Amino acid sequence: MNFETFLECRKRFSGSERQRELIPLHQKQKLVPESQAYMDLLAFERKLDQTIMRKRVDIQEALKRPMKQKRKLRLYISNTFNPAKPDADDSDGSIASWELRVEGKLLDDPGKQKRKFSSFFKSLVIELDKDLYGPDNHLVEWHRTPTTQETDGFQVKRPGDVSVRCTLLLMLDYQPPQFKLDPRLARLLGLHTQSRSAIIQALWQYVKTNRLQDAHDKEYINCDKYFQQIFDCPRLKFSEIPQRLTNLLLPPDPIVINHVISVDPNDQKKTACYDIDVEVEDPLKSQMNSFLLSTANHQEIASLDNKIHETIESISQLKIQRDFMLSFSKDPKGYIQEWLKSQSRDLKVMTDVVGNPEEERRAEFYHQPWSQEAVSRYFYCKIQQRRQELEQALAVRNT
Repeated sequence: MNFETFLECRKRFSGSERQRELIPLHQKQKLVPESQAYMDLLAFERKLDQTIMRKRVDIQEALKRPMKQKRKLRLYISNTFNPAKPDADDSDGSIASWELRVEGKLLDDPGKQKRKFSSFFKSLVIELDKDLYGPDNHLVEWHRTPTTQETDGFQVKRPGDVSVRCTLLLMLDYQPPQFKLDPRLARLLGLHTQSRSAIIQALWQYVKTNRLQDAHDKEYINCDKYFQQIFDCPRLKFSEIPQRLTNLLLPPDPIVINHVISVDPNDQKKTACYDIDVEVEDPLKSQMNSFLLSTANHQEIASLDNKIHETIESISQLKIQRDFMLSFSKDPKGYIQEWLKSQSRDLKVMTDVVGNPEEERRAEFYHQPWSQEAVSRYFYCKIQQRRQELEQALAVRNT
């Protein structure tokens, strides 16, 4: 057996105490002094992973809450006038008419995709002069539906050659929905229009500030005189508040704009501008989502981890070989004997051999104190076995 074969056999048949394992830290530093830098990097990586994981959890919690920013929506209201043309061939050209346009855009919009103007509103109602256009034709309405196609503006065209007073009612599309508070509740909480969750939070804050929670039964609230006026009861459960709020929350007030549609020939295009405060999604939210869903560096990190693992395995193998060389060089005979014993134990386990053939082949093994009792037990078992065989044979003959 050459040395390479011997080393390979040692690897294959080594006992559990010689299984390949990562090199302990103190041995790494002794064998590879540069490994201290690697250990420092591992410690830093653990801290970095903990920080990233904590931040990911914080981002996930933040994304569950609405993230809004206040922006200015600039509204443009303009109209054009088309005078009557007696020599026109079509009927539309022979009648004077005007056209009203309602358009708008978001100022300082940081988003890559520009939002359509109609996406900011739930409904739009244009109320014209009832005396001029009658009770059936003086209203122009647009309401959002699940199948609504967004648009950059609205146009209204009507016949007429006189200036018209109109009123625009714009209902913002709040996300999440907002409600106007009952005047009594609004004065109590100092809120005018808010979302349901914000209103309930403000109520809970009022209860805590004024210590209205029952000291013996935390589920109940002992109403003060203001609560009694609003909820009409001396005592109520906090779980009842969302249901009781239903009658105290109203649709928010629309934005009302009064405008004059001018048909003055000297004023062919008259435009009015209005700035409206709207809420838009915080652009940071999309970046946070992108961070959570990003897998750009995962493949690179996995590749580097595999290289690190392969390097550590290589170092471990080299250490096993080095330990073998050192042990063999110090005491070749003793090391070979120990190795043979180890291989004998491993071979015994692998082949399920009972006993110890190496010891049993020597005469001294049978002169130990237990040998006499073992022989007696052996003969007793043989006698019992023979007796059973004879009894079975006699029973078969008698039948």
